[in-house]
Amino acid sequence: MQNTYPNRAEVPPPGVTGDACPGALRLHPSDDGALARVRIPGGVLTPAQAEHLSAAAAHLGDGDLHLTSRGNLQLRGLGEDCGAALATALTEAGLLPSVAHERVRNIVASPLSGLDGQGHRPVGPWLRELDALLCASPRTSALSGRFLFAVDDGRGDMAALEPDITLIADEPGSGTATVHLGDVATLTVPASEAPRTALHAAEAFLAAASAAHATGADRVWRIAELPGGPEAVHALATDTARRTGTARRTGAARHTDTARQTGTAPRTGTARPTPTTSTLAPGEPAPGEPPPPGALPGGVSVLVPLGRITPTQWTALRELADRTGAELRLTPWRGVIVPGATRADLPALAATGLVTTPGSPWDGVTACVGHPGCAKSLADVRADAAAARRTVRGLPVHWSGCARRCGRPRGARVDVVATPTGYEVSTVRGSGPAHPTSVTGTATLATTVAAARTAP
Repeated sequence: MQNTYPNRAEVPPPGVTGDACPGALRLHPSDDGALARVRIPGGVLTPAQAEHLSAAAAHLGDGDLHLTSRGNLQLRGLGEDCGAALATALTEAGLLPSVAHERVRNIVASPLSGLDGQGHRPVGPWLRELDALLCASPRTSALSGRFLFAVDDGRGDMAALEPDITLIADEPGSGTATVHLGDVATLTVPASEAPRTALHAAEAFLAAASAAHATGADRVWRIAELPGGPEAVHALATDTARRTGTARRTGAARHTDTARQTGTAPRTGTARPTPTTSTLAPGEPAPGEPPPPGALPGGVSVLVPLGRITPTQWTALRELADRTGAELRLTPWRGVIVPGATRADLPALAATGLVTTPGSPWDGVTACVGHPGCAKSLADVRADAAAARRTVRGLPVHWSGCARRCGRPRGARVDVVATPTGYEVSTVRGSGPAHPTSVTGTATLATTVAAARTAP
């Protein structure tokens, strides 16, 4: 059968096929060649899939793999005509289960779930079921490549990523789960129905977005952009839950609206309660914090400097996962978890340039691809970020080559944005205004950035 995979890098006209987010089949043209973004639900890869990806990067791209802020992978330096070859390779690896949904499978998940005993339940089954439900629904193929699902095992580590729909495991023994819609509205449902409830909520969002667009509203891609916000989705999702029996065992899908209770409408995840956990093991992250590099209960964690994984680093990670009989877990903080690995495995990983101990100058430092990979970039931000890095305990910092700030993390951070004469450094906290400091040249850049990261 002849495939119908696109072969060339192109961005569809706005309004014709939705948003312009790149995908595995929708290659994005860039100065260093075409770019493909491969969705990896929950960041989970088998060693065999990891090998397929490295082969694709080597044969079709620049050889490296690039971690995104959602735990996905990008291949860069691709030829304009390699679309069909890449799609075939991904299909053989089991990474393209539905052509229509390849940009929809944006799911982040608690990366330490089931490893350290700190969550309320392992979320692997939820992750797999949600992915299968999304791929089986014709309606969800209309979701934007920006729409984000999160699966949280109860430790509260997903809220800062500002997902559109979040599944959160409730206390053990409760038999329930909480499904957040945006930052405010919630549904409490039987735990076994959490993935299906998330599907219904996504379909409800599409219905509400379509209805709003039909009345003249701008097209929206995420719940926060929807006229009426999460409440517009909640009403439709609750009705579906009642009609399908999703809420039957709890009597009804219970709804909590923090904005109504407090008179505020938090937009930074503060409506999500942080779960209480047992005493943490040495080096283990507190609830809501990303895993630090090093040995952790149940595995090891490494940080990838600026998210760029070299072939040597990827081979070391893949072979280690193969030896432990586990998978790789890519994190939204540009790190990798290898379940089953131990402290004894860290020196070999460190030898490849991966960060394996806390306190590295690379902690919390991210950047877009910058010049020369992107025509819009005003600076080689990766080189400047490397030169300015300092060991700092404070806010994360993201370096951007232009005002688009591609790849920036969510939540409080320091933004370093290139300008024609240098950089602007600003602190982003909540919805408050940022007051940038202009830095001409790079002589004082490192000290300015470090001061911004540690400012109270």
